[in-house]
Amino acid sequence: MTRHSLPARLPLLTLLVALACSALPPVPVHAAHVEDNAKPAPRDLRETYTKYEYRIPMRDGTKLFTVVYVPKDASKPYPFLINRTPYSAGVQADGELHYGEDWYPKQIGPSKEFEDAGYIFVKQDVRGRYMSEGKWQEMTPHANPRRAAGEGQESQDMYDTMEWLLKNVPNNNGKAGIWGISYPGFYTSASIIDSHPAIKAASPQAPVTDLYMGDDSYHGGAFMLAANFGFYASFTEQQNPTPLPKTWAEFDYGAADAYDFFLKHRTLPNILGTMTDKQRALLAPTIEHDTYDAFWQTRAIAPHLKNVKAAVLTVGGWFDAEDPQGPFTTYHTIKKYNPGTFDGLVIGPWVHGGWARYDGKQLGRVSFDSKTGEYFRQHIQFPFFEQQLKGVKPAQPIAEVTSFETGSNVWRRYTAWPPVQAKARTLYFGPGGSLTWQQPAAGAGYDEYVSDPNKPVPYIGYPATSVPQEYMVSDQRFAATRPDVLVYQSDVLEDDVTIAGPVTPKLFVSTTGTDADWVVKLIDVYPAEYPAGEEPKRGADVPPPHGTMAGYQQLVRGNPLRGKFRNGFEHPEAFVPGKVEAISYHLGDIDHTFRRGHRIMVQVQSSWFPLVDLNPQTFVTIPKAKPQDFKAATQRVYHAAETPSGLQVLVMPAH
Repeated sequence: MTRHSLPARLPLLTLLVALACSALPPVPVHAAHVEDNAKPAPRDLRETYTKYEYRIPMRDGTKLFTVVYVPKDASKPYPFLINRTPYSAGVQADGELHYGEDWYPKQIGPSKEFEDAGYIFVKQDVRGRYMSEGKWQEMTPHANPRRAAGEGQESQDMYDTMEWLLKNVPNNNGKAGIWGISYPGFYTSASIIDSHPAIKAASPQAPVTDLYMGDDSYHGGAFMLAANFGFYASFTEQQNPTPLPKTWAEFDYGAADAYDFFLKHRTLPNILGTMTDKQRALLAPTIEHDTYDAFWQTRAIAPHLKNVKAAVLTVGGWFDAEDPQGPFTTYHTIKKYNPGTFDGLVIGPWVHGGWARYDGKQLGRVSFDSKTGEYFRQHIQFPFFEQQLKGVKPAQPIAEVTSFETGSNVWRRYTAWPPVQAKARTLYFGPGGSLTWQQPAAGAGYDEYVSDPNKPVPYIGYPATSVPQEYMVSDQRFAATRPDVLVYQSDVLEDDVTIAGPVTPKLFVSTTGTDADWVVKLIDVYPAEYPAGEEPKRGADVPPPHGTMAGYQQLVRGNPLRGKFRNGFEHPEAFVPGKVEAISYHLGDIDHTFRRGHRIMVQVQSSWFPLVDLNPQTFVTIPKAKPQDFKAATQRVYHAAETPSGLQVLVMPAH
């Protein structure tokens, strides 16, 4: 989910990093003019804020543990800024989690600007987590006619919390904002349905919106194995209320590379067998429900995002591996159901929660030229809340859509997403690995490869156990040389090509099996001559190879489609061996300029391991698949006049 947790939101990407992004406040970013040798003194929140801990009663009698930080300066009233989380309202210190009014975090709120300006900060343990009473539910269903004792509804819990805060916390100005990253992003969205009139602003950031439809659990009907395994190995249920766990335990893979660990165990039953009962409790249902059934449908929050009275600023990252789809679904749904409500969208060149924690100037080896995270925090996020909660007019009006155009590395402001100026075009596959804007001429044509579950295509070219956040822009040259990966590449571009909006593979395929995954990757190929980075220093020994961006194959967007779901995610359908079929699916949205002198590349393969679980390539229920079900198959992708495979994209006019 995007769950992020205390020690981090482990899931999916690095427990610690995640936790840092969603559960812990971001590290303050000081002005660029401060010299390294003139570091400001550490901030001490005790000097300016007083901490209180409350147990706020809900309408069913359940008490939610809530921490409130109130400015000591009582000369003026302040708005509330609320964060509701399953990752604890406690404080991380000395390597452990602590509750108690004597424990202060190093930072509170989304960034230091808020601390300086003065807000009443509220952080709440949601039902059934840590010090709150009640029963916790994965993605609390909004509509649940069979709600059991202790279970709640997030919008009602937020309403009751708001009522209590207004009456019991003095010196408030009667207005509130709510924000959260990842799982707290879900709670932000869920809390503003039929929202309390005091809630004037909300910012769901990387919000988990539909776990099956493109967020943490499934992409294109394929299970996101490595990330979810890592997350649920540490995110477990407790008997609440309790301040435990004080730390998150990491899973011992017994291997240097998750590829080896998962391939050794192969089947999902065997993989689950490596976990304890407690670790399996939340993960197993997400695996067992491998179609878009009621388990997932009741947990999708988007259909319920109605009667939203607060101004909304949804935030996401182009390189968010956990919840890349949630921000777009949230933005489009709020716009559809709440005309007249401000509905903003910000998408930057960030990993999951990266806008809160990092400078945002670089990801792995890919540079974005400026501190995009700092820009967002200072010039978009802070002015948004200041305007809605204090009436402070921003220096520049907040655009409906603010998007960072990667490649050219420029911030763009649009009136809608996708931009109205973008026009649909198709990049067609051709003979000899060509990629052009011209549809194939008459005649037969196809490319084929053998997909072997014993030797799946890895998703990164280096060993790792957790899912590295860098993978979203990782160099794909390791895959391009494999015989089970098809490569289509354009000529060297004579002009910039900017693609802004959803990318849609439209393929004609066949398989000798009865099921198959189709993984499509859109890639930016850098020129053979490209500025080098720092040269390695001469030393007493031979240095490691010097990395170069020359010829770098940067992943721009990739995603799978589990072939059995080509006609819908509720009812799987087997392939007829050898029969040519059309498939089309949502690869994801991008805003990227392929620069003059670069090339556009598309890679097609049938495994992406262990990011995605293995498809046996036989039509079976994969959560129950046995080792003998996994069989090699020959896959074909056709590029003839009658079967023109390619990628449909939205192309912007030249700037």
